[in-house]
Amino acid sequence: MNDHTTPTSTTSFVQAPGGRLALQRWGTTGKPVMVLVHGYPDNSSKWEGVAHHLRQDFDVVAYDVRGAGESFKPQAVADYKLARLTEDFTAVINAVSPDQPVHLVAHDWGSVQSWEFVTEPALKGRIASYTSCSGPSLDHVGFWMRARMRHPSISGLSQLGMQSLKSWYIYFFQLPWLPEALWRRVLGRHWPGLMRFLEGTHIEPRASQAEDGALGINLYRANVFACMMRPRERFAHAPTLLLVAKKDHFVSPALTDDLERWVPRLSRRELDAGHWVTLQQPQAFAQAVREFISSLGTLKP
Repeated sequence: MNDHTTPTSTTSFVQAPGGRLALQRWGTTGKPVMVLVHGYPDNSSKWEGVAHHLRQDFDVVAYDVRGAGESFKPQAVADYKLARLTEDFTAVINAVSPDQPVHLVAHDWGSVQSWEFVTEPALKGRIASYTSCSGPSLDHVGFWMRARMRHPSISGLSQLGMQSLKSWYIYFFQLPWLPEALWRRVLGRHWPGLMRFLEGTHIEPRASQAEDGALGINLYRANVFACMMRPRERFAHAPTLLLVAKKDHFVSPALTDDLERWVPRLSRRELDAGHWVTLQQPQAFAQAVREFISSLGTLKP
């Protein structure tokens, strides 16, 4: 993280239907609850910098997604489907904010799964706002792809081609055993160095990195092609902020061109940062979240 002070957090656990989830909590009890959902191949520790800048205004909670950090680690691909991830999120918010809706903030695969939460009718009224960064809804992407293939144009086909190139790793992750072996034998111990070299981002080594990467591959196998090939109409039931990292090497801004169709209350904001903006610019990320929530009139001084 880029800050000189590491915020103090407390660790606890929540029992979800599938297993036990590890939670980190910063901030002040009695403030609005904010739930942060990390992406791949991260765990909840990636939110420390952002939490430092939000803890004065929010009761900030981050949890290790199943398969990551100190949370339970199912082995079957089917255990990583969006429906199971929704059960986990529901267990978390029922534990940390049973009577009030939460502000949901997510990045990368945390954002992909959080689109499921904010479009799930059963969770309507449980999410006060949603901030999404660098992780689109798989269903929305499915419709986005269909539109460009059914009505081809030079710009549309160019967008499809560019995103296909950026998504090369998704195809690689469909291979059996090889991606896991790569994480456990090579990438796990070299990930901090690769992040510095490829993204100019500093991260601390962590003991769970190899397993976080290896098990998290199941998120892609369980959901990506199944959702995009048979997309469902999913409409957001909470006001949503889309944070667009302009230098993202993995997610094209064009993927969100049609998002107004699915999100009645949509705001957009660009950040001059790469994919791991939460680590590169935690203060700017936190400020964008705070200003968005303040604009809704739900954040009191």
